[in-house]
Amino acid sequence: MEASGSTEAVDTTNYEKFQTGNPVVQRLIGGFYRKVEDIVRPLKPATVLDAGCGEGETLDRLAGVLPPFPVGIDLNQESVDFAAERLPDATIRRADLLELPFEDDSFDLVFCLEVLEHLPDPGAGLEQLARVSRQDIVVSVPHEPWFRLGSLARGKYLKTWGNHPEHVNHWNPKSFRSFLSTRTEVVDVQTAMPWIIARCRPLPAG
Repeated sequence: MEASGSTEAVDTTNYEKFQTGNPVVQRLIGGFYRKVEDIVRPLKPATVLDAGCGEGETLDRLAGVLPPFPVGIDLNQESVDFAAERLPDATIRRADLLELPFEDDSFDLVFCLEVLEHLPDPGAGLEQLARVSRQDIVVSVPHEPWFRLGSLARGKYLKTWGNHPEHVNHWNPKSFRSFLSTRTEVVDVQTAMPWIIARCRPLPAG
């Protein structure tokens, strides 16, 4: 999706993914966001955090089912600046997912889409998501091995057999559910090829 206003493009692989002219990839991305929207619509959250918001693609695409004034954080300052200009009604700030600067139970809904596969310690990231959520968490990761096979089919990352060089964790639906269950109550795990999308809730205190 093209950014609106005078925002200049940023040089990140995440941004490039959404700007691709490949119609197959665009259809897959569209299907992914339709699935996320279907999950979020009935939740009706009053407060939202996008942890790892990148350039604001999720908050932009899902604006119709999200409350006003969402919050987003990302570690990349360039992405934060881009998202802040793109989404003037949102609060976007630079922060580390592993040290979220929010009180416990701060948000009705916490997103973390296409982030956990990048973290050397994804469990610590999941703990932070569960800590700041008081109701729902929606997370997504690549569906392996299909994500890598798709990259190979497009001639991407051939030296690493289709694995994105920044992806250090790999899950299928069963293993992702098992991972999430260590720190959350898993409500549902779905696929939107080549991604896995899960809705979960923080475990009750004690």
